[in-house]
Amino acid sequence: FLEMLSNPRLVPVEGTLNVVRNQNVTLACHSDSGSPPVRYTLFKHSQKVSTLNRPDLTPSLFNLTINSANDVGEYKCKAENNISSGGKYSNSLNFTLIEPISKPMLSSPTSQAKKGQNVTLSCLSKNGSLPITYIFFRGRQSISPPVKMQKREAAVIFLFINSSSDFGPYKCRAENSFRNNTRYSNSFNFTLAEERSHSQPLIISLGLILLLFVIGFALAIPFFIIPSYKASE
Repeated sequence: FLEMLSNPRLVPVEGTLNVVRNQNVTLACHSDSGSPPVRYTLFKHSQKVSTLNRPDLTPSLFNLTINSANDVGEYKCKAENNISSGGKYSNSLNFTLIEPISKPMLSSPTSQAKKGQNVTLSCLSKNGSLPITYIFFRGRQSISPPVKMQKREAAVIFLFINSSSDFGPYKCRAENSFRNNTRYSNSFNFTLAEERSHSQPLIISLGLILLLFVIGFALAIPFFIIPSYKASE
C-alpha cells in the first residue's frame, strides 16, 4: 500500500528569517505523511538549488549561505515519492537581509538663527536596513519621541529658538534591527544671526545724498566759473 505525500512544510531551523550578510542558515523541508523514500528539492525563484533523498519521513535539511541581497528569497521545496505525479510543493519563505546602519548626518537648512525664530533639524542614515528609528537630542537630553522611518527619508523635527540654550549642541541617534548597531550623528549648533542696526539704513541714505550733492556740484562748476571768467576779460 503506497500513500501519496502530503504537502511539505518549509521552515527555518533557527526560527527566524532575519539574517545578516555572510550568515549560514538551514532550511528544513518535511512531509508529515506519505510513503517513503522521499526526494526533496529546494528552489529559489523557481531555480533548483539542491536535491536530497530521504529513506523515511524525517526532515531534509538544506544549508545555505546568505552572501547578498540576491540570496534572500523566495524559497520553496518540492517533495516526491514513487507514486507522486509532479510532486507536492511547500509554502514559500523569504529572508530579510539586515544590514548595519551608517553614521547619520544631522543638518538644517540654516546654520544661523535668532531668538523667536522657528528652525528645523533633519537626520538621515544613507545606508542600513529599513525601518530606521531616529531620536533627537539637545546635549544629553532627548527632545523627541522615537521617529520610525519606513523609507529612506530623513526624520525632521521643528524647534523654536527661545533662549540661548536652544542654539545647541544637537545630535541624533539612529538604530535598526541589526544587533548592537546604534549610531550617533555629528554635533550641530546654531549660531546667533547678527541683528542689523536700525541706524545703518539711515547712514547709507545720508551718504548717498551727500555723494549726489558732490557730483551735482562738480557738474555745475563749469556753468558758473567759465562764464564769469569770460565776462571779466
